[in-house]
Amino acid sequence: MSWAMQCQSCLPWGSWTQLRRSLSGSRGTRSVYLCAASVPGAAGSYFLRKVLRASDISLPRGCVHYQGGSQEHSVQPSSSRHGLSQLRNVASSDAIKKHQKSLSAWFSHQPNEERQFGPSFSLDAVHVDPVIRESSLEEILKPSPDLTIQNQLQQPCSQVISLQNLFDVDACGRQVKNVVLYGTVGTGKSTLIKKMVVDWCHGRLPRFELVIPFSCEDLSHSHAPISLRRLITKKYQHLRDVVPMLGASNLKVLFILNGLERLNLDFRLAGTELCCDPNEPVPPSAIVVNLLRKYLLPEASIIVTTRPSAVRRIPGKYVGRYAEICGFSDTNLQKLYFQMRLSQPGCSGENSAGSSSGEQENLVEMLSRNLERHNQIAAACFLPSYCWLVCTTLHFLYFTRTVPPSQTLTGIYTSFLRLNFSGEVLDSTDPTNISMMKYVAKTVGKLAYEGVMSRKTCFSEDDLQQCFEVEMKTESELNLLEVFRSDVFRFFLTPCVQPGKEHTFVFTIPAMQEYLAALYVVLGEKKTLAQRVGKELSEVIGKVSEDIAVVLNIISKVLPLRFLPVLFNLLKIFPRYFSRLSGKDRDAIAHTMAEELFKEEDYYNDDVLDQINSSILGVEGPMCHPDEAPDDEVFELFPIFMGGILSRRNRAILEQLGCSIKNLAAFEIAKAMKKTVIRNSRKGLPPSELMDYLFFLHEFQNERFTAEAIRSLRTVNLSSVKMTPLKCSVLASVMGTTCHEVEELNLTSCNLDTSSLRILFPVLLRCKALHLQLNSLGSDACKEIRDLLLHDKCVVSNLRLANNPLGKQGAQYLAEALAGNRSLTHLSLLHTALGDQGAEVIAQHLTENQHLQELNLGYNSLTDTAALHVVEVAKKHATLDKVHLYFNDISEDGKQVLHSLRMDRDGVRALVFLTAGTDVSDYWSNILNVVQRNLAFWDRERVQQHLALILQDLESSRRQTANPWRKAKFLRVESEVKKMLGKLQHGTL
Repeated sequence: MSWAMQCQSCLPWGSWTQLRRSLSGSRGTRSVYLCAASVPGAAGSYFLRKVLRASDISLPRGCVHYQGGSQEHSVQPSSSRHGLSQLRNVASSDAIKKHQKSLSAWFSHQPNEERQFGPSFSLDAVHVDPVIRESSLEEILKPSPDLTIQNQLQQPCSQVISLQNLFDVDACGRQVKNVVLYGTVGTGKSTLIKKMVVDWCHGRLPRFELVIPFSCEDLSHSHAPISLRRLITKKYQHLRDVVPMLGASNLKVLFILNGLERLNLDFRLAGTELCCDPNEPVPPSAIVVNLLRKYLLPEASIIVTTRPSAVRRIPGKYVGRYAEICGFSDTNLQKLYFQMRLSQPGCSGENSAGSSSGEQENLVEMLSRNLERHNQIAAACFLPSYCWLVCTTLHFLYFTRTVPPSQTLTGIYTSFLRLNFSGEVLDSTDPTNISMMKYVAKTVGKLAYEGVMSRKTCFSEDDLQQCFEVEMKTESELNLLEVFRSDVFRFFLTPCVQPGKEHTFVFTIPAMQEYLAALYVVLGEKKTLAQRVGKELSEVIGKVSEDIAVVLNIISKVLPLRFLPVLFNLLKIFPRYFSRLSGKDRDAIAHTMAEELFKEEDYYNDDVLDQINSSILGVEGPMCHPDEAPDDEVFELFPIFMGGILSRRNRAILEQLGCSIKNLAAFEIAKAMKKTVIRNSRKGLPPSELMDYLFFLHEFQNERFTAEAIRSLRTVNLSSVKMTPLKCSVLASVMGTTCHEVEELNLTSCNLDTSSLRILFPVLLRCKALHLQLNSLGSDACKEIRDLLLHDKCVVSNLRLANNPLGKQGAQYLAEALAGNRSLTHLSLLHTALGDQGAEVIAQHLTENQHLQELNLGYNSLTDTAALHVVEVAKKHATLDKVHLYFNDISEDGKQVLHSLRMDRDGVRALVFLTAGTDVSDYWSNILNVVQRNLAFWDRERVQQHLALILQDLESSRRQTANPWRKAKFLRVESEVKKMLGKLQHGTL
């Protein structure tokens, strides 16, 4: 007992805060070990060599008996004993190697959230150690300073300690055996431990010959007595040959106890008896207590991970060192993480590895610049978990090319919460045993929802008190709040970095506010006091009525009283009535979702995907002045997250987190929402709002609902929406739920490329009018368009490709498409850089086409030869009656020939001028409208020259006519041309 009391002595904790340790020496030592342990299984070999050298060490008699030996072994000659010892040591070495292999496979196992990124995202390939700061019990117990971004990102560098040095001697020169590693949710405790185990398995942690990790969550589920040796062999069967040596040799063992907050430990002798025998069965909690007391296996090293609220469960005298995981408090660590994560070969997908390496570098550069601005993103990435969320969101935004997309944004946020809160209970000592995520949904969700409703993202101390403390009534509720503040608060809320708002709080990631607000509403937490009381009464009466019903049935058989059935039915009235009221709640949820989805004040904002992109990468350009009034807050993700949370997959994940959403509730909400959503979608939404609506349908993951909603969309106008691969995938996926023909799809100025057309191919087939102007489509894109037009299911009748650099090769592909297509009637190739050669190729293949009615070759630098050749072919064409040739390099002689064309005689009309002989052309307004719409993309000098020639032609024709009516028409057109010329010259058009 005296020895046990000596082990319980502790050093003065205040002296630890004075410790100044250089990291250079420890890093050098680590590199030596890395070289020595680079061969697989080196730790096991080292252990074998060490044991074989210790010839004077023999196994205790008890260990021999445990191994199955008999008493004859103890009386064998010395040489026989040494031979048997060596054989067992070899077996132990092999067992440790197997143990390393098993642990490596288990701890290297990637969760589903990581598998989507490919095999390159392993723990060995992508890992940055968080900052670890040496602490003390006094520092843990003292009140925390004001929570500001400066306190988070400017931790004292002198107290930083590396993972390799946690078990170095303390300031008094004593060897540290027990280490408590603590940190709030999301700082990287579990990941750090996984990396530590994997490093040991690969020989990169040579200080220890055996590492035995335990999950305290796993241990908390068992209360049956078990011995330490049996517990080890039960979890790790490969260690059967090694367990007898524990405590009987100088084997350097490290026990890892991960998540100590899940265990209720009692260090009082009256609560947990002393136990030094590894063979004695005791409850798992007693094993942990005696290991930490150093009464059981005193030579073993122990590292404990826990949340801050549970640090005090271990008496300070049993702890050799406290260390706090501070996350990525250095922005350089954040940059390193993003560099490693976003530059991995598998990041951009298999099909686009070569083409997107530049895009990956650009992402890293933009993200680094945003971090350097000390933007809110730097405060969020203080937590490694949020660095993961940022990278996963960027991967989703930039590298999604499958149809349908393999992920949803709501799914990313739900999976993110599962990674951090799965199986987590807020306080294991509380009798309610409420899940951490359920508590967050009820409290933080309420704050988030009130912020969304009041268009507010910054919250004061008063706001937090109103949300968290107003309804505190019991000691249990107050204790839960204290644990939440200590362990979870910083995960969701962080100090604001805007000047003048340092003492207010914002959500760590802006979208997290909208997600939690959506979860709060969908879970039905948004209730009035009457609704809450009614629900509780309904549940109580419902349970009581079942018991009373049995009693009444028995009494009614003995005493036939008429009032008993009446009483029995009265007991059932209230639960039935309340169930109808709960149906009204679901109608209210559906109404909230539809109302928020179609808010007119949000109609002309960027679409939500662009908003998310800007929130992560920042907005390039001059920053706003601090005194400048900020734009109104936008919460367009809120209704989208509401729909996404109702999807089956997300509901299943939330069920694991203790947030249950029943199938019936999801069905009734969708049913109530259907009419409102479809009716509003028919009103003609602006392009960005329509994209949000399509994204909502994708997030909702309800194919039947989506099909009914999409059937009502006959025209889809997404002009000027930057159609990234993700948006193209969303559009293709949502439109793919039906097979109906689309009257018009407008993708003008949408940054489309060849891969975009490939993704959208099934949708484009079903569009009658297809607008692809102003997309910088080249010859490669024309190849995709050729395949589209030659497809037997193609229904495209009107195709506009104006202002795309198609060139001669693109004209060749389109000419081949014209020859075999049976649906196209109108084709616009205005300003597509065809030149004479491109026009000649198209003219050659026009003879094989039998359906084209109108062809626009304006502004393509055509000369007389090419223009007249096209017209000659058009004369013989069965259906082609209109050819646009304005703004080409046609000579006066060519103009005269084209002037002479007559519809009744030649069967074709060439639109070259605003005049038709001595009259104004019927198409003069069409030509001027085309010019005005495209001036922003045309060479203005050249347009001015053409307009000057047109003006001369108008004046000449006006002088030739004597008809006053025609002269008036000429004057009107001349005034329009002069007005346009004047604006061009003054730069106002």
